[in-house]
Amino acid sequence: MPTVLREGGSRVVIYADDHSPPHAHVFGDGETKIALAGIDGAPEVARVVGAKLPESRRALEIVREKRSYLLERWNEIHG
Repeated sequence: MPTVLREGGSRVVIYADDHSPPHAHVFGDGETKIALAGIDGAPEVARVVGAKLPESRRALEIVREKRSYLLERWNEIHG
């Protein structure tokens, strides 16, 4: 499980054997899966498992702030 970023008590993971479209999993007390490019091109929440609303909002904020970096990492990992 490659952790690509740690921020504010959260861990952002991009799995090597994961599927497209590009996305990241943000773990804190729960998990928030975030698409790196949603319908309008901006990151959007794809799934929440066990995370409370404030945690999911913070996860989305982290991914929005670090989107370019995360897309670079996705492309490095998935070629």
